Amino acid sequence: MHIQPLYSDQDLLVKIAGGDQRAFRILYDRFYHNLYAFVLKILKSDLLTEEIIQEVFLKLWTQGSKLTAIKNVESYLVTIARNRCYDQLRRDKLRAHVSLEDVGSEYELHNETEESILLSDTRRVIDQAIDKLPFQQRSVYKLCHVQEYKYEEAAKELNLSVDTVQTYMKLALRNLRQQLSQHPDLLIVLVLLKII
Repeated sequence: MHIQPLYSDQDLLVKIAGGDQRAFRILYDRFYHNLYAFVLKILKSDLLTEEIIQEVFLKLWTQGSKLTAIKNVESYLVTIARNRCYDQLRRDKLRAHVSLEDVGSEYELHNETEESILLSDTRRVIDQAIDKLPFQQRSVYKLCHVQEYKYEEAAKELNLSVDTVQTYMKLALRNLRQQLSQHPDLLIVLVLLKII
């Protein structure tokens, strides 16, 4: 028997427009896997796919009251993701070798410049926070979180025990959250999207 979700997509959009973090998490969980599969099929890279997904949901979070005008959330998210994929392929000069499925949607992107400024600001804030971490925390964070090393691999690389690597990672994440708490509008997105 199919169980109806507690909140419709539209209910969630209204809540997110009002800054509801729990509603954002529900919507994120609802569409993450399908969106991930869609982007991965195009880009063939887990790392790039993760970046695109983060950008898509960051875009959603920053729409504020405009969210209530969205009629089809999945179509909206797929359109943003598809456009991000086009941008990525253009940058990598791979577009000639990849055929992209055209996903029709009435929602097109606006304010590209404003959005790219927001995303570059986000990255700049994160990078500055990472640079301020103590050396060992920074090393562990970059290996485990940025380069996606397993704790065992990072321990071997840094000549530390696995327990020590885990400790440094916890400290690094706590440190980053404290630094980024000065940007509350950013912090929720970073935490939800597992950037920190």
